[in-house]
Amino acid sequence: METPRLTAERIKKYLEQGKRFDGRNLEQFREISIEYNVSNKAEGSARVKLGKTEVVVGVKMDVAEPYPDSPNKGNLMVTAELLPLSSPRFESGPPKFPAIEVGRLVDRAIRESKFIDFEKLCIEEGEKVWAVFIDIYSINDDGNLIDAACMGAVAALKNAKLPVYDEKEGKVSYGEFSDKKIPLTKELPICVTAHRIGGKIIVDPTLEEEDVSETKVTIGGTPEGVISSIQKGNSTELTIEEVHEILDLTEKVRKKVFSSIKEYLD
Repeated sequence: METPRLTAERIKKYLEQGKRFDGRNLEQFREISIEYNVSNKAEGSARVKLGKTEVVVGVKMDVAEPYPDSPNKGNLMVTAELLPLSSPRFESGPPKFPAIEVGRLVDRAIRESKFIDFEKLCIEEGEKVWAVFIDIYSINDDGNLIDAACMGAVAALKNAKLPVYDEKEGKVSYGEFSDKKIPLTKELPICVTAHRIGGKIIVDPTLEEEDVSETKVTIGGTPEGVISSIQKGNSTELTIEEVHEILDLTEKVRKKVFSSIKEYLD
């Protein structure tokens, strides 16, 4: 069996030559597919396959009190559950950092892009608003769960319909759908996570590449190049030149990713 050290050395050697073990170039995503209506209990749902990585995302709606600092806006909560069936590295129980990180990064990309028009989710200012719950589940982890989860969240939101709500009785009829959809804007967010391995910057790493990554930067933005969120992971520093390279690379890749999934999101 190949040792982890040897695997890391071989990956870095390949990357120095502009190659990857699966035949892709450094700037190339794996094949993406999106399937809708994978849950008959959710208001919206989607399954995303990114190479061998697979996630399922569901959207649930409820009527709740608004947050104190936004009395006229709906609520958003994003959670991720990394299931043991998707990887022996994940365990049942309270969410650990990787799951918390996925949820927070997807939340930030969606919230800060203004993709959801939260003001239109207000029912009665200061009293009642629609709350959007996005639940992310890993089905198979072969690297880059963050970007796959963001695609799944966007797809599930576009697929979702509001349940029937009786304003007089203040009751939500789950399982009964209205003809109203979640109010969305054109600011469609896509996450692209860049990783540095050796002296090279790559996107959409496999699990083996992710394991030898020295640092990563997740950037949420629109296909038009507007950045809504950015977060660096790991403690290894980046040079100014590498930051500029990542910004340029992710902008170019984001447009290609959007082009490849546009047919699913229209």
